[in-house]
Amino acid sequence: MTKVALAFSGGLDTTVCVPLLKEEYGHDEVLAVTVDVGQPEAEFAEARETADALGLDIHVVDATEAFASLCFDSVRANATYQGYPLGTALARPVIAEAILEVAEAENCDAIAHGCTGKGNDQLRFETVWRGSDLDVIAPVRELGLTREWEVEYAAERDLPVEAGNEGTWSIDTNLWSRSVEGGDLEDPSHVPSEEIYEWTDTPSGGEALVEIEFEAGYPVALNGDELDPVDLIEELNGLAGAHGVGRTDMLEDRMLGLKVRENYEHPAATVLLTAHEALEQLVFTKTEREFKPQIDQQWAEQAYRGLVFSPLTESLNGYLDASQATVTGTVTVKLQGGHVRPVARDSAYGVYSENAASFNTETVDGIEQADATGVAKYHGFQERLATDVAEKAATEADQEKATLSTDGGA
Repeated sequence: MTKVALAFSGGLDTTVCVPLLKEEYGHDEVLAVTVDVGQPEAEFAEARETADALGLDIHVVDATEAFASLCFDSVRANATYQGYPLGTALARPVIAEAILEVAEAENCDAIAHGCTGKGNDQLRFETVWRGSDLDVIAPVRELGLTREWEVEYAAERDLPVEAGNEGTWSIDTNLWSRSVEGGDLEDPSHVPSEEIYEWTDTPSGGEALVEIEFEAGYPVALNGDELDPVDLIEELNGLAGAHGVGRTDMLEDRMLGLKVRENYEHPAATVLLTAHEALEQLVFTKTEREFKPQIDQQWAEQAYRGLVFSPLTESLNGYLDASQATVTGTVTVKLQGGHVRPVARDSAYGVYSENAASFNTETVDGIEQADATGVAKYHGFQERLATDVAEKAATEADQEKATLSTDGGA
C-alpha cells in the first residue's frame, strides 16, 4: 500500500494528477494537501469540494504566520527581483515545507506537484522536498502534458473541473501579492484592462498619509496601532490599494531562461519596502548604504530561486540581523495617484545632525566652515593633473602633425 502527498489546489493541473498518480505511477492512495498563505476563501472551498468529489482526504494547513514572517524578512533585505517585490517566490518554500511535514507525518512514500516544466515553481518546491527521503513526482512535467490534453482527459474521465476552464488568466494570490498572467497578457504589446486588478483601484487624485513603525527592521505598527504581521499586511493592502499603489507590469526572466509577461499587485509590500529603505537612509552611514545593496541583491536572488533555507541565505540573514539593529523608528509615507513616497522619518539612531547640516550654524563639534578649504584644494587633484597631461599630449600630437606636414610639403 503506497501513498503520495499531492500539493493540491483543486484546479485543472492538480485534479488531473490524482488519477495519473494511481494509473501511471502505481500509487494506491493520494493525499491532498492545501496550504493557506493568504489565498481567498473561495480557493479553499474549491479545493475541498474537488477533493470530496475525487474521494480524497484533504489536509488544509494554515501557514499564514510563517509566510508573513518571511515577507517581513524580505523587507529587511529590501528584496525585489527585477524591480518588483517578491511574492509567489516567497510563498512556495513555505508551502513546500508544510506539505513535506504532512507527508512525513502521514508516512507517505512520495510527494508530488502539478507544476509544468516551464515555470519556476517546480524548482522552488523540489529544492525543499529533495532534501527528504521521499520520491518526488511531477506528472505534468514528466508526462509532457499540455493544457489541451488535460482538458480532454478531464472531460473523458468526468473529473470535477469546469471543462478545464479556470478563467481568462492564470492568477496566483497570497497575503503579500497577486500575480496575473496568461491569455491576452502574453502579448507584450497588449494594454491590459482595469478588470485584471482586484487589490488596487484606478489611481485617482486622492491622497493619504500613513505612518509605519519599525523595530530592528521589522514593521510593527501602522498609524500608531501595533499589529501582528498578518493583520498589518492585510490592513495596509487595503489602505494602499485604495490609492492604486503597488502595480507592476513587466517582462520577467525566469530561472529556466524564458522571458514572460507578468502583472502584479502588491500594495502593502510596495509601501513597506519604500518606508524601510527610507529609514535605512536615516540610520545608516554612507558606507553601509553603499554596501548593503549587495546583500539585498543576493538575498533576493536566493529567494527568487526558492533557496530561503540555504546556507548562503542564513549567512546573509546574519548580516541583516547585525545591520538592522538600529533600523528602528517611524516613517510617514504619502499615498497618491498610484505612488508612494516617504515624507518624514524619525529615529533615535539617525546618523544625522541638524546643526551640522544647517546653513545657520558656523561651528559644530569644533568643525568650522573654513576647515573645508584644505579638503577643497585636494578634491579633484588627480583629475586636474590628468587634464593637464591630456592637454599636453594633445599639443605635442598637433605639433608632430604640423612638422610632418611641413616636411611632406618640402
